[in-house]
Amino acid sequence: MTPTTTPSPAHDAPAEAPAPGAPPPPRMVVRRLGLSAPLRWLALGAKDLRRHIGIGVFYGLCFWMMALTLGAVFRHKPEYTMTIVSGCLLVGPFMAMGLYEVSRRLETGAEVALSHSLTCWDQHLGSMGLLVLVLTVLELLWGRASLVVFAVFFNTGMPTTATVLEAVFNPRNWEFLAVYTVVGGVFASLVFCSTVVSIPMILDRDTDAITAAITSIRVVFENPGVLVFWGALIVVITLLALMPWALGLLLAGPLLGHATWHAYRDAVGWEDAAPAAAA
Repeated sequence: MTPTTTPSPAHDAPAEAPAPGAPPPPRMVVRRLGLSAPLRWLALGAKDLRRHIGIGVFYGLCFWMMALTLGAVFRHKPEYTMTIVSGCLLVGPFMAMGLYEVSRRLETGAEVALSHSLTCWDQHLGSMGLLVLVLTVLELLWGRASLVVFAVFFNTGMPTTATVLEAVFNPRNWEFLAVYTVVGGVFASLVFCSTVVSIPMILDRDTDAITAAITSIRVVFENPGVLVFWGALIVVITLLALMPWALGLLLAGPLLGHATWHAYRDAVGWEDAAPAAAA
């Protein structure tokens, strides 16, 4: 039987340092989710996007230009591809946080403006910097592992940029393709598990990066089927958005950003650490 989703409250009050004698801060709770939850996140994300389509298109243009830059570098200077990917990993989380800020403000009824979304990260720079550092290290390890797989399993010589797809899918390279897919899947899963709700959590509660990443991993382990479904939806929507000329990213990028905020709000709750004394 699929577990039902516990509805998230309209808004959880921001965490503050407790004064002497004050009740302890709210306790974080990882919720169980229903299998249909990702579809609801997308619907809520689409609603947020429609309410501030101008801000969404601005961020969509940023995602689109990143994709065009990455594609151009891969075609003309493939040796710099990993450098550009590292740059995207540095910039991407900050752009995503801007979309989360829009959804957060819509949820609380606060004023929404592009300037708010562009500067929301400045009070969380330490946590975001550490999380980005972790992502960059994972990306560098991923790139090194890919080179090792190429060196050990590629059987037809290193391909040129023009013939890379033909060489990769050559029947003689089936071992390479299998191992490369497994290795890439492992690193992609690590990135996904550690970031699925960590950045929205940093924005919402100003938690440290390690706590946010561990909570994100807990969400995945508590709801593996739901999060696999969510990851598959992200991959499918992103692949569809890349055709043609990656123009779909103009809407798919901000849609997934807003939906990720609602994924966090659905999966992570905050409760009083101790019940109030009876009257």
